[in-house]
Amino acid sequence: MDRRAELVRQFKEMETEAGVYQIRNTTNDKIFVESSPNFKNINGRTFELNIGSHLNKELQKDWTELGEEKFVFEILEIVEKKKTGYFDLKDALKKMERKWLDRLQPYGDKGYNKPPRV
Repeated sequence: MDRRAELVRQFKEMETEAGVYQIRNTTNDKIFVESSPNFKNINGRTFELNIGSHLNKELQKDWTELGEEKFVFEILEIVEKKKTGYFDLKDALKKMERKWLDRLQPYGDKGYNKPPRV
């Protein structure tokens, strides 16, 4: 097997990590909390922000004004997937994200997330 084929095979077999992360503005400590089924997607968030297409307009505005170097991505928690039986990753991520939103309250002056509707 050639080297490229071996690398492709290894990539496909790699375990993906899912969980909750935050994007923190190091200038004012505002945070954006989000879950992801695959932490490799964080690079996609950076790309979205760099080209100006992130859906959160307030986060996008600060990113554009301050620059990428003023923000850090921090993993808050990783989902521990069950090895046997049924496991609903989407539900687990939803609950985990809710827990972190409740804990950190990243709304208004503290963050970029929209407050939950009551």
